[in-house]
Amino acid sequence: MPYFINVILPIPLEKLFTYSVSDAEAKFLEPGMRVAVPFGKSKIYSALVHEVHQTPPTVYEAKEIHQILDETPLVTKTQIKHWTWIANYYMCSIGEVFRTAVPSAFLLESETLILRNTKFEPEESELLDDEFLVYEALQHQSILRVHEISAILDKKTILPVLNRLLDKNIIVLKEEVYEQYKPKMVRYVRLGNQYLSEEKLEALLKSLTRAKKQTQVVLSLFQLQAISKKPIKVSELEEASKSSSAIIKTLIDKNILEEYFIQTDRVVYSKDDENSDLKDLNEYQQEALAVIKENFTQKKPTLLHGVTSSGKTEVYVKLIENCLKTGKQALYLLPEIALTTQLISRLQEYFGEKVAVYHSKYSVQERVEVWNNVLANKSKAQIVIGARSALFMPFKLLGLIIVDEEHESSFKQYDPAPRYHARDAAIVLANFHDGNILLGSATPSLETFYNVQVGKYGYASILRRFGDVLMPDIELVDIKEQSRKKRMKGHFSERLFNEINETLENGEQVILFQNRRGFAPIVECTTCGNSPQCPNCDVSLTYHQYKKQLRCHYCGYHIALPLACDACGSPTLDTKGFGTEQIEQELQKLYPEAKVGRMDLDTTRGKYGYEKIITAFEQQELDILVGTQMLTKGLDFRNVSLVGIMNADTLLNFPDFRAHERSFQLLTQVAGRAGRTKKRGKVLIQSYNPYHQILKQVSTGDFEGMYKEQLYERQQHKYPPVNRILKITFKHKDYNKINEAAEWFTKGLRNSFGVHVLGPEFPPVARIRNQYLKHVLIKIPNGQSLAKTKNSIKRIEKSFNAISQYASVRVIYNVDYI
Repeated sequence: MPYFINVILPIPLEKLFTYSVSDAEAKFLEPGMRVAVPFGKSKIYSALVHEVHQTPPTVYEAKEIHQILDETPLVTKTQIKHWTWIANYYMCSIGEVFRTAVPSAFLLESETLILRNTKFEPEESELLDDEFLVYEALQHQSILRVHEISAILDKKTILPVLNRLLDKNIIVLKEEVYEQYKPKMVRYVRLGNQYLSEEKLEALLKSLTRAKKQTQVVLSLFQLQAISKKPIKVSELEEASKSSSAIIKTLIDKNILEEYFIQTDRVVYSKDDENSDLKDLNEYQQEALAVIKENFTQKKPTLLHGVTSSGKTEVYVKLIENCLKTGKQALYLLPEIALTTQLISRLQEYFGEKVAVYHSKYSVQERVEVWNNVLANKSKAQIVIGARSALFMPFKLLGLIIVDEEHESSFKQYDPAPRYHARDAAIVLANFHDGNILLGSATPSLETFYNVQVGKYGYASILRRFGDVLMPDIELVDIKEQSRKKRMKGHFSERLFNEINETLENGEQVILFQNRRGFAPIVECTTCGNSPQCPNCDVSLTYHQYKKQLRCHYCGYHIALPLACDACGSPTLDTKGFGTEQIEQELQKLYPEAKVGRMDLDTTRGKYGYEKIITAFEQQELDILVGTQMLTKGLDFRNVSLVGIMNADTLLNFPDFRAHERSFQLLTQVAGRAGRTKKRGKVLIQSYNPYHQILKQVSTGDFEGMYKEQLYERQQHKYPPVNRILKITFKHKDYNKINEAAEWFTKGLRNSFGVHVLGPEFPPVARIRNQYLKHVLIKIPNGQSLAKTKNSIKRIEKSFNAISQYASVRVIYNVDYI
């Protein structure tokens, strides 16, 4: 009887695909292995085996697989179970989860190769110039790749040329699957086997008496072997003997030395002498730890609500230590890559090389190595630290998940699918592994705190700072009044200016927070009021002074700063608003002696971008650090005594039901960077409306007051946590078509869900990358079945897709939209 396999393809199609395999292949294959399979006319994909069975597909004839890519499963059964849950819950395909979850090096796609058709000789005179160039190149080289032809023709679009050559039978195309991951091989060297006896060695040294440099290399090799029993790298031998690689190569060619290669990980922990002992916990931390352990025995997800600088990390470290003693792995999730920089060194201090790091700033090759180490449960991957993507690692025995700063919106993926929330997906993953999960935050999200109140989650708290350091003194500064009295120095109030002066005189550091990068968000003509807009998106272009250009922060479009207004030709261009770049420039004028640094998306692009700035600030090479919200998330600087918030109103006046909750969290978190040692820190919040209720709650640290107020409002208007929210986005380049399509779909939704449907509405930025967007919100009461709701929506979508004029409109689902 024939055998078949169902596979997951890394494409956005909701079903599994069936391929036929031989008896021997069926016996060898297991779920989680990769196979290369043909799909469509000529493409070859790497697919993941979901199951082996003997039921042939009914609708189509199963194709044979191309080849088997793995000897053992690359993905565990628990992972596939977790991916299936993510796909079902977040209304996407399991193929999209597969594509997001694994390092891209595992997704082997075929590359198109161009070969000359040897059965046909064309008339060269009939070929066009670009066709002849390709034909000529193929006579010298048997195979060409697409990018090589692009270089030969000096064109980006070469498809028309290839199509013409195919029509004329001059070329044939071939698909080839290629492996992206190449292990790092380090070159080592040792003495040839024939020279291991003393007599032979003596004879060798005598024969080399005239070649002093070669003698020096051989003697250096002996010295290195005497000092260390480890294999000797070629680079070490070069350095020790002060010789060149050419001399070592000569000795290898003479068979005096023998070279060999050892596979090495790209990310290697630089080991110090001994791991540090874990710090002793104070009484408040011990109480919290005992409560957490008690909740863990009941298998409850637990919230650790600890004020900023209360020592939550030390509690996490104790829990990780306990987890490792049971022989299980631990996962530590962080919302921001910047945070991993500080935390890695702290955890490596305690746990040495057991710590592995996984996030998008690592290269594909490095991520593959971490993946393989976790899969093999190696000692060097017992603790995994990472941003949300670390959730997809192939854990065998996961005992503990810590989600630090659980309130952060960075844990939610927006694009592409799956649009999952790492905190919620982590709770499900811990359940699948029968492990424990701890959510930590100084400002928990309303949803999490609500789950604590209704008894769904456990709760532990640390309401004092470590070492009994006082909470920072928060002061609200009225910049409306200061502007009226002309006491502002640029964007600095007199109060903030004097405090920065005093702080710098005391040799302490300052953090300034402005949640907008660039120099100014708008460049405006003072004569006619025109401001340059992005041609692809409905937003004005942001001015970046360091590059003298206007940039769109949505699609990346940029132009040089115009010298005159495009509309009226007047040279009177002025900027409105301010970003981190402008603050940095003002500081350099106001405090010429101070060293100013900036931390935003523009300055942290490189792999070590975060590390360089954070290290410079920690080592007090910078006096003032200006930054966006990446500064607010759990960073620990010992010498910061002043935090300035340049304009709190931009956060408060945002059109979103979560704006006030987010403002409270962000302002409290950034305030928590001040005064983390003995001296009490100071926080100055500049605002045009210092009497705003949220600002008062931030200044008094009244989380419970904020929670009760916001919960009451959400209950009145049926928003989370009392209701679930599902956002549907429609996307199309035609304005009229998207209006019609969204109205048709919403009518179907209203028939099913009535008053719980809001929209369709254009968002504040209604067009991005030349695509119009329209949103519909569905409020799902807590008693209503989420699965049935999703099924109803999918049925409406099926009818919608059957209408030919709407087939090109993209429908995007965002479950638990935040």
